[in-house]
Amino acid sequence: MANKRQQKKQRQDNLPKAIRHDFMNGHGKANSRDKLTRQVPGMRRKLTHREADNMFADSSIVQNIILIPAEDMTRNWFTLRMKDNQVAANIMSKLADLNAKQVFKDMRKYERLQGDGFVSIGVTQSGPFKLSDPLPDKVKSVDYLHAFSSYKVSEFIINEDVFDIDYGQLEMVQINRSSRTKPLIDDDTKVHMSRLLHDQTRRLETETQGQSLLESMYDVLTVLDTSLWSVGQVLYDLTMKVYKSKDIDNMSSDDRLQLGMLMDYAFRTEALALIGEDESLEKHVTNIGGIDKLLDYVWDMVASASRMPKTVIKGQESGTIAGAQYDVMNYYARIASMQENEMKPLLERLIRIIMMSDEFNINPDTTEWEIKFNPLWQVDAETDAKIRKLNAETDAIYITHGVVDIDEVKDARFGQFGMTDETKLSGDSLDLPQEYIEQLDDSIYRSIYKAFLKNRGDG
Repeated sequence: MANKRQQKKQRQDNLPKAIRHDFMNGHGKANSRDKLTRQVPGMRRKLTHREADNMFADSSIVQNIILIPAEDMTRNWFTLRMKDNQVAANIMSKLADLNAKQVFKDMRKYERLQGDGFVSIGVTQSGPFKLSDPLPDKVKSVDYLHAFSSYKVSEFIINEDVFDIDYGQLEMVQINRSSRTKPLIDDDTKVHMSRLLHDQTRRLETETQGQSLLESMYDVLTVLDTSLWSVGQVLYDLTMKVYKSKDIDNMSSDDRLQLGMLMDYAFRTEALALIGEDESLEKHVTNIGGIDKLLDYVWDMVASASRMPKTVIKGQESGTIAGAQYDVMNYYARIASMQENEMKPLLERLIRIIMMSDEFNINPDTTEWEIKFNPLWQVDAETDAKIRKLNAETDAIYITHGVVDIDEVKDARFGQFGMTDETKLSGDSLDLPQEYIEQLDDSIYRSIYKAFLKNRGDG
């Protein structure tokens, strides 16, 4: 019996005395107490209209993320190309009277901020009608355009018939038309979608409304806001002065407080300190080494989530031109793609309504016309000439070797409407073979980037 007790005591003595506390020896893996698995992705924060507005109003960075792409998409507008230049000019004048450029910018702003952007098309029809009726092919005139967000929409009515050709399409919306100046109008009115332009690029399959861009960026923007506050606190307490005196031990709490206030006031800047022989005054500086890397990480996440370069979000020129110019060029390529894929169909629909109105009486199906977005930014004349020369040499080689004929080159370079001022080459229309791109020296890319800065007002 004694032997068993001694063996047990020996086994206990051989046990390790240290206790390990780390992720390998805790409460177990993948259970409710595991700190790692408690961080669950996909915990969505759905923003209300008011919360999104508050985030927009509170942060200039959020305003840049929402407004700058909307401004870039509409800043240089577009050219309507037709055989009859006068008719095209008249239609563009009509769009200017409707303030279409500003309206489309606001529609995209609402789409990014609230998830849905709308434009109401006010028309004059030949007879009485209801807003729930489809818009006829021909109207007397287009009188106004108004941009608004989903804040005014109380219900999205979608076609749920799986055997209908328009299945899944938004057919009507119920709009709150209440107004202090027009109390007779019903609070909610059903409006047919043919009377509206609808801009929506982010919508989940199980939902009807679009998703605000700020929802997916909520965590990143929270970290950005925290970093701004933290840097402010660090700067506020960047230096601290320590006053040492043997008399402090004999002072009361009130005397210490009064002395601290007086010295804080007197020595807040690089002031002259008059102290006794046995006293000392030292300055302690907060160590901020590595903070730049942390802030760069935050900005990288903001740029990634918003799909915008840091230089564009900040609205300033980057310190290294060679590193920033390609980010800006990629950003503008994305803006050009958004113009073609998202804004152009809405513009074409509006122009068709204007063409078929009694003001113009033009059949858009039998008339040749197209929307050509103006270049987002242009290079200087010297750079333009160099690139045009490379284009011309490339075309000459293709024609000489029978790859293409002259008419094909003419159509490819100048289109069906011939040479116009728009054919001036710009950064977003650059399309050269790789071997010719390699011949462009760095000065051309610098010229392109400087043109971007000048157009944005930063250069």
